[in-house]
Amino acid sequence: MNLADSAFLRACRRQPVPHTPVWYMRQAGRSLPEYLKVREGVPMLTACARPDLIVEITLQPVRRYGVDAAIFFSDIVVPLKAIGVDLDIKPGVGPVIADPIRDHAGLEALRPLEPDDVPYVTESIQALVGELGGTPLIGFAGAPFTLASYLIEGGPSKNHDHTKAMMYGEPALWHALMDRLTGIVIEHLRVQIRAGASAIQLFDSWVGAVAPDDYREFVMPYTQRIFAAVPEVPRIHFGVGTGELLGVLGEAGPDVVGVDWRVPLDEAARRVGPGKALQGNLDPAILLAPWEAVEPRARQILERGRAAEGHVFNLGHGVLPSTDPDQLRRLTDLVHSFTSEA
Repeated sequence: MNLADSAFLRACRRQPVPHTPVWYMRQAGRSLPEYLKVREGVPMLTACARPDLIVEITLQPVRRYGVDAAIFFSDIVVPLKAIGVDLDIKPGVGPVIADPIRDHAGLEALRPLEPDDVPYVTESIQALVGELGGTPLIGFAGAPFTLASYLIEGGPSKNHDHTKAMMYGEPALWHALMDRLTGIVIEHLRVQIRAGASAIQLFDSWVGAVAPDDYREFVMPYTQRIFAAVPEVPRIHFGVGTGELLGVLGEAGPDVVGVDWRVPLDEAARRVGPGKALQGNLDPAILLAPWEAVEPRARQILERGRAAEGHVFNLGHGVLPSTDPDQLRRLTDLVHSFTSEA
């Protein structure tokens, strides 16, 4: 199949599709026994820098589930690690930063990203494009707000106290930090696109913590710069808890707005407005229930997704570690069969 004819890329561009395309955030990883086997004894950031593991792990869910797109196996903090930020991904915790950035001196740790900093990204994507054939590969990056939150807090945070204190109380420092992170993110995405990624997703996982007016002032200018810098492929924007932000997320310039499970897709289409496709939005926890509970929910999402100009079926956040892979295989088959033309 010609890559441009893939259902996923066509849906992102709001073109007619033979069926609703489907992929899953965190489809590669913790829920797959084959993933746990190849990752055994290998730290996360080590795995993210080994092309052999990146390729294998990226391909695993495509083989098992028959999804319409692969997503590059990596982590949003990889470019920060590549420029020398002292960080680690601790199992069960997440990214932990040794020296949180709380002042202008801390900014000096953030130098620009160069392609030579991440040769394993280029090598892995080039290999994957050859393996995937007509299946698109999604590249991704963390958005500046979410990266800033980790850098300022020193790790995951429920309330983003230090982050918001800087944003509101030291706006000059905040904007300087966001500006540096924006340059790093743009180069990281460009490396992936040059290597052959067919689409990109910008994960602003924690931006749901801010109000719409604050998003416009403190976040949107940087998100807009990122999307404007990578116009050659479909661009997806996703955050958790962003129901109140869906309209402004769309204004930031993506082609596709990701929706978590809290807002029905028909309502999300109304909030986002015309000219965008939507992605989502089954609650990942539903997959822990019996299939009899999953199927009607998935059908309802597909029905509501018809309100969007284009719909990519996905979960409202990442696959949970205890998910039975057979549930995702059945879900993929259901999405394809339910939406195929008669």
